[in-house]
Amino acid sequence: MSTILVIDDDQEIRDTFQSLSRRMHYRFLGAGNLADGLALVRSEAVDVVLLDIRLPDGNGLDALPDIRRGDNPPEVIILTGLGDPDGAEMAISGGAWDYLVKPAPIKQTMLSLTRALKYHKEKGQDVSTVSLRREAIIGSSPRMEACLDLVAQASRLTGPVLITGETGTGKELMARTIHQNSPRATGDFVAVDCASLTETLLESTLFGHRKGSFTGADQDRPGLVKLADGGTLFLDEVGEMPMGIQKAFLRVLQEKRFRPVGASAEVQSDFRLIAATNRDLEEMAARGEFRQDLLFRLKTFVIALPSLRERREDIKLLTLSHLDALCQRYGLPTKGVGTDFSDMLMAYSWPGNVRELFGVLERALAAAGMEPTLYAKHLPPEVRIQVMKASIERGRREETPVQLPVPQHKEPCAGILPTLKAFKESKEREYLDALLFQTERDLTAMLDTSGLSRSHLYALLKKHNIVL
Repeated sequence: MSTILVIDDDQEIRDTFQSLSRRMHYRFLGAGNLADGLALVRSEAVDVVLLDIRLPDGNGLDALPDIRRGDNPPEVIILTGLGDPDGAEMAISGGAWDYLVKPAPIKQTMLSLTRALKYHKEKGQDVSTVSLRREAIIGSSPRMEACLDLVAQASRLTGPVLITGETGTGKELMARTIHQNSPRATGDFVAVDCASLTETLLESTLFGHRKGSFTGADQDRPGLVKLADGGTLFLDEVGEMPMGIQKAFLRVLQEKRFRPVGASAEVQSDFRLIAATNRDLEEMAARGEFRQDLLFRLKTFVIALPSLRERREDIKLLTLSHLDALCQRYGLPTKGVGTDFSDMLMAYSWPGNVRELFGVLERALAAAGMEPTLYAKHLPPEVRIQVMKASIERGRREETPVQLPVPQHKEPCAGILPTLKAFKESKEREYLDALLFQTERDLTAMLDTSGLSRSHLYALLKKHNIVL
């Protein structure tokens, strides 16, 4: 018997689905808040979750990664009264099966539900899954587990993969993991940094050249595209690739044939392409800075890596693992970690992500010398200063509550009243303006002060055309 879980604070909605479940011979579970719903997901074998967004104790979209974790997670249908395009985008990006706006017709809702149940049942019958080799990847947060699911899917395919994410999030590591788990694992993994080469050098580096084709070409060189024959070609910082090379490379990607610089005949190479970037290629294409046709080919399969700020649960694991590796490298006894050291790592914003974390840990190890335990005082000054400044600013904001405009009179409004919706929206805008002013547009402070989730705050800002 299939089990459905409805997480909605509306008792009438839960009663309706309980009645429908009884008629369709489904097992029904209901929860009126997020905490109870997540507890049921963890303790029960749930096939489909119907999830509201606005719940008394949080935002349903923020809970998607938790609901979708595990080897056989339930399918999630968002059922909400908020018809927000950004919310729909976040839901689908987070792995939701469908996004329905209340009051959705019962027929449409049940059609989506039955399809999700059918898919979940068929998916559960697939026993041919292969465990992912991920020795170098550390982390078990919901955001990282979701990425690893995509890595496993990409490993079974042969088409291009585009990996996006901030600097230092581990894009090349993910690319290597895809290669190592793919049918091309026996071939070479060939990496090229598009940002470090001029247009002339990049063309020669990618496609190779013949002896005498330009000054300094004293012998034939095959080029990295040819070296990746039978393996994987990894283009790091693909957004930096010059427009002229983009056009040539698009043909190479389609035909798997190219002409080395100075050659008269074409050469063939059967490679699998993985590209990475920390830039927004969609925006670049809109500005004419990146070829739209090449972007369409690159984004056959997209993996967006989370920043370290978005997976703080992994900081401790990353820290302990890298400290052990550093101690082994330098022949030092294993170091202990003080509570203040861990707390400061958790509080820091990590603009450089995992790469910055590893650099900070190496500096802390050097500062500690032969001392057996790492404390906050061993961390670089810039890390400690940023954390302490943020803590002081947060304390000041907590002492000074948001001062919203006070009405000048309590008399009934003169003239024609606006609609209730228009009145609510005007007050909502007043609150956002006050919030922006008092927090000086600091996102963390805005979230702390308002009590809103990140997704809900972004939705409100977009609704009122406010740019941070």
